[in-house]
Amino acid sequence: MIEPKQKLSRRNSDIPSLRSRGIYLLPNLFTSAALFAGFYAIVQAMNGKFELAAIAIFIAMVMDGLDGRVARMTNTQSAFGAEYDSLSDMVSFGVAPALILYVWALKPLGKLGWIAAFIYCACAALRLARFNTKLDDEHQDKRYFQGLPSPAAAALLAGFVWVSYEYGVSERDVFFGVLKWKWMAWSLTVFAGASMVSDLRYYSGKDINLKASVPFFVILGVVLALVLISYSPPEVLFLVMVVYALSGYVMWVRGKLKSAKQP
Repeated sequence: MIEPKQKLSRRNSDIPSLRSRGIYLLPNLFTSAALFAGFYAIVQAMNGKFELAAIAIFIAMVMDGLDGRVARMTNTQSAFGAEYDSLSDMVSFGVAPALILYVWALKPLGKLGWIAAFIYCACAALRLARFNTKLDDEHQDKRYFQGLPSPAAAALLAGFVWVSYEYGVSERDVFFGVLKWKWMAWSLTVFAGASMVSDLRYYSGKDINLKASVPFFVILGVVLALVLISYSPPEVLFLVMVVYALSGYVMWVRGKLKSAKQP
């Protein structure tokens, strides 16, 4: 009869260790870059450089979008990479945006300010946990996310800060001059958090095949988008994030109207 400890040691010996399997370097480099950008955003927010903090969030968003695609293209997906990506997302798209908005605009609101920041942070954690539990769900429609993705929610808040600085609204103005800006920031923070944990559907873009041929106007549209972003990055990126955040609500309303018309 095998003792429990012997069973456990035998079972563990059958599973290849992390050291023997190794860690894929390329996708985890992008994940590390996203984590660094999120940490850099926190540091810059603590130093009062909120524009740099907002830009760092967008850089983290780009790096986060690349690590998964690189892993799939190079066939280097791993359980370690998935866990590392989730932890990186929590820092870059959960903690960092909440801290930036709190230090920049929500702090003067007292308890209401830090409560809004915590709501966003907690919703980001819940969103990531729910996403991880449904990775292996074969019945889920991969074309859509359930709830606003945390990178998009973070970019929405960072875009608001960046646009505010573009139009000359500094943290001193938020603290002393523009009272409505505090409540706009508070409402946007709570809205982003609530959207993450909602059941609304958001287009994921996972069905886009980069290797397939596309019509000429698609390439023209990509070039036009790049020109617009380079001309005025804060306004264009923030507008894109606002449209994307509202798209889930628009799809929900359309579904309700379609269901009401059916007999």
